[in-house]
Amino acid sequence: MADIIISFPKLDDAKNLRRLLVKNGHDVALVCDSGAQIVNAVNSLDGGIVICGYRFSDMHYSEIHEYLPKGFQMLLLASPAKLADCDVRDMMALPMPFKVQDLLSTLETMLAQYYRWKKKQKKKPKARSEKDKKIILQAKELLMERNHMNEEEAHHYIQKVSMDSGTNMVETAEMILELNGKEWDL
Repeated sequence: MADIIISFPKLDDAKNLRRLLVKNGHDVALVCDSGAQIVNAVNSLDGGIVICGYRFSDMHYSEIHEYLPKGFQMLLLASPAKLADCDVRDMMALPMPFKVQDLLSTLETMLAQYYRWKKKQKKKPKARSEKDKKIILQAKELLMERNHMNEEEAHHYIQKVSMDSGTNMVETAEMILELNGKEWDL
């Protein structure tokens, strides 16, 4: 679930916005009134949306935006005059005062983007460990030596056998080494 953080220089404004979002079915993880609180919170959460004002006593919205880790988006709420001076290329912005429906639809758009991003993150292959890389390299070297393949051909062979057999490349490389009576050095 995406975490929503609301922060405005006046804590009452943030609390009022939280009431509005909760009333419309959204969970709010944190309400605060400083940039430092936002930065601390985002570093302990997995991802979500920061809804904030233009300037805090300790930070400017742009500084907060720079500190946001991957998985967090910013929704800047400010007066039209202040938004005109803002660089909002990598964030969403709404002029204040705003219509409730505009806020909710913007938030829904951002949540949909977050969930798409989160789904893509799950599908990314995990980075191989040094041990796994070494096993694959040894299998490629064996294929290159015994079957007179170049490195690209050996890699492609391991990849194809892996896909055909429904195993991952490390398991395929281990199989190649075992079938050729080669002990791999780890």
